Amino acid sequence: MKRVYVQTMRARSAEQTGERILDAAMARFAAAYYDEVTLDQVAADADVTVQTVLRRFDSKEGVVRALAERIRPQVLAQRGEAPVGDLAGAVANLVEHYEREGDLVLHLLRQEQRVPAYAEVTAHGRRLHADWCARVFAPWLDGLGGVERRRRAAQVVAVCDVHTWSLLRRGAGLSRRQTELALAELLTGVLP
Repeated sequence: MKRVYVQTMRARSAEQTGERILDAAMARFAAAYYDEVTLDQVAADADVTVQTVLRRFDSKEGVVRALAERIRPQVLAQRGEAPVGDLAGAVANLVEHYEREGDLVLHLLRQEQRVPAYAEVTAHGRRLHADWCARVFAPWLDGLGGVERRRRAAQVVAVCDVHTWSLLRRGAGLSRRQTELALAELLTGVLP
């Protein structure tokens, strides 16, 4: 029985160490460009050695992939709450996501061309976003076919893109509520 207890304690300690490393890495990657973040910094912030980080995640890219795997379920759960066929509800869900994650997403997008690990994350995010748009706006899009459906679906994806949110919220300085209204108005012009 003592052996099981010791193994359980070791597993719990290893899990906590992994979480500390990921917390430290997230703080670093969110605040600086990928090339500026070192595993030495992440290890020091997590109060572990670089060897512990490497043993756990293999590489800096491995840390990024682990962060993506950690965040993905949270994003899917939050975005999954968007009501289908409810324009205002869908926009509120979208803006809520961008208010929490939009600046980080933009930070990754600025670096995706030169950081393969970020490119993987952003490619998955684009697929998730397109699937979300297709699901949430299906009542408007399902009756369309061919090139019109593809065009309208592409317009919805563009209107709901993080860059559109950033232009409205950060660039134009609109409040959250005014950003939601602007997105809803843009979508009303796009949806049949």
